[in-house]
Formats: sequence, structure tokens, C-alpha cells
Amino acid sequence: MLPIDFSALLASSIHDIKNSLGALRALLTQLEKIYIDPKPDELKHLNFEANRMNNILMQLLILYKIDLSQFSPTIDEHEVGEILEDVSAQQSTLLSLGNIKLITQCDNDLHCYCDSTLIGNALCTLVNNAQRYCLTKVLLSVAKEGDYVVFCIEDDGKGYPENLLTSDYKQLPLIDLATGNTGLGLFFTDTIAQLHVQGDKRGFITTDNNSQFGGARFRLYLP
Repeated sequence: MLPIDFSALLASSIHDIKNSLGALRALLTQLEKIYIDPKPDELKHLNFEANRMNNILMQLLILYKIDLSQFSPTIDEHEVGEILEDVSAQQSTLLSLGNIKLITQCDNDLHCYCDSTLIGNALCTLVNNAQRYCLTKVLLSVAKEGDYVVFCIEDDGKGYPENLLTSDYKQLPLIDLATGNTGLGLFFTDTIAQLHVQGDKRGFITTDNNSQFGGARFRLYLP
């Protein structure tokens, strides 16, 4: 029997899927030009899910490259408000379809050093997860706390299950068959956070059920 490198096979398969998904997204763009406003909700939802799948595949490829020590983030100074605007724009379609309110709060003129593409991707995934389990609203806020810029996501749902309330996010995520939650978003965000280093400070994440709305609270700390 031939030896198989399943990690390399998985990475190759993800590339193939991303190519097919790219073709699908191009077709959706063409369809959007055919329909005049307002666009059908089904088309909006389909477009959102295609983008969501693309984000997940990108996360898997990045984790694969990190595991092989073939990846490093592109860290630069960014305006936090612009990151929030991008996340809000990407999530607005599904939030509106589900009648979920996304509230954004950010200190004026706040900047942080980060890979904005990676951080934006991670926040989109976590906001998407929050809207799946909340009741009516999600709050995405950012503030300065000591030597860190803290991105916080809160909702008014039932809170995180016990298996996602842990300080060891380095463990590979396992699917919860009851909810379908894999924990991949937390695993990816924690991995990315730790690539952000300033002096003796390193990025990290926390989860708890102390949201001001009574549900889950996620926090991403970047030095």
C-alpha cells in the first residue's frame, strides 16, 4: 500500500475546492447583475454562504502553513474603525435576513498593529457564530486596555457550551454533534493572536458567559 501524506492531500483538496468555489462566486456575481434591486433573499443568502465557506477554507490553509512553519502574518498599523466597518459590511446581509442587530462600538482614533486580513477573517467567523446562537443582537466593540487593544464580541443568547469555556484553545477542535459547533473559529483566532507579538507581549483570546446581554462574550487581545 502506498504511503499517504493526508495533511498534504487535505491541503491539495482545499485548494481544489477553493478554485471551484471561486468559479461559483463568479457565477453569483453575474446573477446579481441580472436581478434588479431588491435582490432575492435567497441570492443574498447563497452569496453569504459562499463567502463564509471561502473564509473557512482560507483558515484551514493558513493553519496548514503555520504547522509547516511556512506562514508569517503581515503586521502593520491599521485604524480599528476600518476593520469594524469591513466586518459589519460582510455580515450585514445575513444579519438583516435573520433580523439580528449588529452594534459596533470603538474609541475614536484607535489604531492597532495587526494583520488586518487575518483579524477581519477571524472576527467575521466569530460574529457569524454569534448571530447563529443569539436572540436579537450582537455587539462588536474595541477598546484599549493597558498594553492591549481588545476586540470584544457579545450576544444575548444562551452562552458558550462548557467545552468552549477553556483556557487551552490550542487543542484541535472537535465537532459537537448536538450543535454542529466545531470550535474552529476559536482555534484559528487563538493561533493567529499568538502570532502578534510586541516586545514581551503576545496576543491571546478569552471566552466566558459574562456578556452584558446575558450571553456569550469573546475577547481578542492584541499587543
